[in-house]
Amino acid sequence: MNYDPNLKANPVILQSEELYDYILETNVYPREPAPLKELREASASHPRAFFGTNPDAGQLMAMLLKLVNAKKTIEIGVFTGYSLLLTALNIPKDGQIIAIDIDREAYNIGEPIIKKSGVSKKINFIESPALPILDKLLEEKTNLGTFDFAFVDADKNNYANYHERLMKLVKVGGLLLYDNTLWGGAVAKPEDQVPENKRRLRKHTIDFNAAVTADDRVELCHVPCGDGLIICRRLC
Repeated sequence: MNYDPNLKANPVILQSEELYDYILETNVYPREPAPLKELREASASHPRAFFGTNPDAGQLMAMLLKLVNAKKTIEIGVFTGYSLLLTALNIPKDGQIIAIDIDREAYNIGEPIIKKSGVSKKINFIESPALPILDKLLEEKTNLGTFDFAFVDADKNNYANYHERLMKLVKVGGLLLYDNTLWGGAVAKPEDQVPENKRRLRKHTIDFNAAVTADDRVELCHVPCGDGLIICRRLC
């Protein structure tokens, strides 16, 4: 897949590499399962390695999966599969994950490690834009309100579209997580202080954050973890 050469990793939200490294080295990496470490290291040489889920955000995600006893989940945006493998490791043996991404080539990096981990039977990877798949799921009424957990780390301009569909698929009491919601801190800066190649997605992110905050169908928490993570719990 071709990538925009101008797209670079966002700076850490803590604005201190030393403090972020401290969190990783003292709390996150010592608890990171060996298959996740292997996948993270296998992805490190990819030109867009920063597309992967931040390990600290992954640690929080693993805890949330267990707290809600998630069994049926959906993931939009897979990349090499770090968050997908994390989910598969933290749901029951008969759990199910629908994973959607347009980039099969990137997923091929992580797939052998996922298979070796013995959790691939839980995963239904679909190479496709996400909206048509979500709409197809919604056509089957038996899918409504049956997912326990959703994780979105994909095209930011479609977050609002994903949210509306996922709110019908995720059950009341289920969780919806949205990654990169602080956009390297750019959401809090004047536009003229943000690199030009990040301004469009910064605007989409700001608009989505405002929209989901105004959504009285969810309660939420905006966590300054990784590159920002909004956690929504469906209320109705």
